[in-house]
Amino acid sequence: MSEEILMNVTPREVRVAVVENGVPHEVIIERASRRGIVGNVYKGKVSRVLPGMQAAFVEVGLERTAFLHASDVVNPNVRELTEQHPAPPRIVSITSLVHEGQSILVQVTKDPLGTKGARLTTQISIPSRYLVFIPGETNVGISQKIDSDAERERLRQVCQAFVADAGGGFIVRTAAESVADSELRADVEFLKKLWTEIQDRAKDAPAGSLVYEDLPLVLRTVRDRVNGSTDKVRIDSRETFKKVLDFAQKFVPALVPRLEYYPGERPIFDLYSVEDEIQKALQRKVQLKSGGHLVIDQTEALTTIDVNTGAFVGHRNLDETIFKTNLEAAQAIARQLRLRNLGGIIILDFIDMTDEEHKRQVLRALEKALQRDPAKTTISGVSALGLVEMTRKRTQESLERILCQPCPTCGGRGTVKTRETVCYEIFREIIRAHRQFTDAERFLVLVSQEVADRLLDEESTTVAELESFVGKPLKFQVESLYTQEQFDVVLM
Repeated sequence: MSEEILMNVTPREVRVAVVENGVPHEVIIERASRRGIVGNVYKGKVSRVLPGMQAAFVEVGLERTAFLHASDVVNPNVRELTEQHPAPPRIVSITSLVHEGQSILVQVTKDPLGTKGARLTTQISIPSRYLVFIPGETNVGISQKIDSDAERERLRQVCQAFVADAGGGFIVRTAAESVADSELRADVEFLKKLWTEIQDRAKDAPAGSLVYEDLPLVLRTVRDRVNGSTDKVRIDSRETFKKVLDFAQKFVPALVPRLEYYPGERPIFDLYSVEDEIQKALQRKVQLKSGGHLVIDQTEALTTIDVNTGAFVGHRNLDETIFKTNLEAAQAIARQLRLRNLGGIIILDFIDMTDEEHKRQVLRALEKALQRDPAKTTISGVSALGLVEMTRKRTQESLERILCQPCPTCGGRGTVKTRETVCYEIFREIIRAHRQFTDAERFLVLVSQEVADRLLDEESTTVAELESFVGKPLKFQVESLYTQEQFDVVLM
């Protein structure tokens, strides 16, 4: 598996694409006006405690108050920063964990999504290249992607020796595999200094202020996403390339030979067809090579993905056709989840299969395809209705929500009323106005061009009958700015 990371940098927007075997699998976008805040640490002030929701709203200086659930409250970190009160015991009730007006140190785990505020935790975690430092903890966790038992044990013993001195536990990241003890120790020293600096800032900072900000997208990508299978990191901005080069020389020396500045005239995203993939990712339908297709619908509560055979008729029998389509769909679904950054609850409606072995193979294919997804995914199996239910961890808005807004014509419904429906609504409004305002001499109806064409053509007989019924002339006037659903009945 060859992997390249592309970085397209402009003054107001940074885009990162992960290309695997020449095919774009992931696109991350960060804009100056809407920069992600996941990982940022704030000194917050509890503004409201809701016992019924087992949660609290915390003021951290953002546009909307952030949300802190009782399950995200960790006792050693939930205390007033002045140390006037001891840490409360770990109990279920949110009212025993926090109180209104309390100052607490919190970290953002989810960006504000839609109308919801950011999601917070009091369990601070500070990442570096090889480790994640968790203040107050005593355990050492190892990335599940490190397979070797001997290597896992070595890393555990090395990092466990640092716990007491550092004052916290560690999560060993995948990048730490085969790394020398001295490099791990250097990471620990860096994290200790950073945590001390955060604590010092928090003591003097007013409530609702930022005390630690995570790295920008390009440096965050180098720290978190580059691994042994990454062949190249190509950047189309000379200034950004120099920043990444300096960062890599200091923290990831092995990456330096793989960094490359791209000066070409052709945009780097065009070179790898990333722009085309972004446009396709904004469409509902995804074509499969076999002729089948997926239909993806993203709603507030969940995302549904429907699999259809489409033009694929197969060569042997119906069961084999369905099985092959579902296998191909499983690969395509895993890629689309990453490309579109879909998260939360996801319902997959594969074509119904009667063979139990076929069902197991399709699920295995889906699980295998999701292994390379950096976001945590959980598949709960096939439901009684034959649907595959799964979840994917969501920390930021999907690609569609970042790049698009609800249609001003349909209001995000995805449909508009037909011309026929609007015509009948106009007729009812004219009758209502006629009965309510008897002194009107005539009616002027302002409509869109499409509705006016139908009124004067297919509905002309009905218009004539309505004129006779109300005893007043009806005049229609086209308003070029009106959408198909808009109209006004004006009394003259």
